[in-house]
Amino acid sequence: MGSLSIWHWLIVLVVVLVLFGGGGKISTIMGDMAKGIKSFKKHMADDEPMDDNAPRTGAGHIAPPPAPAAERTAAPADKTVQH
Repeated sequence: MGSLSIWHWLIVLVVVLVLFGGGGKISTIMGDMAKGIKSFKKHMADDEPMDDNAPRTGAGHIAPPPAPAAERTAAPADKTVQH
């Protein structure tokens, strides 16, 4: 229990590097994350409310697509079928 193993020294080294060497990087990352959260909250507040009482256009039905030109022409009624 008196000596420190290699794993203990590695953990101490990582903590020291984070505290003294990466301080600027961590604060930059945290600042960017805070800006992202603020932007997200702002855009969520700007969205239109999604309530069921909002007026809707149309009767709730989707119009069918227009028929192609070939289907719109009427077929002649005097076709004869040959057997």
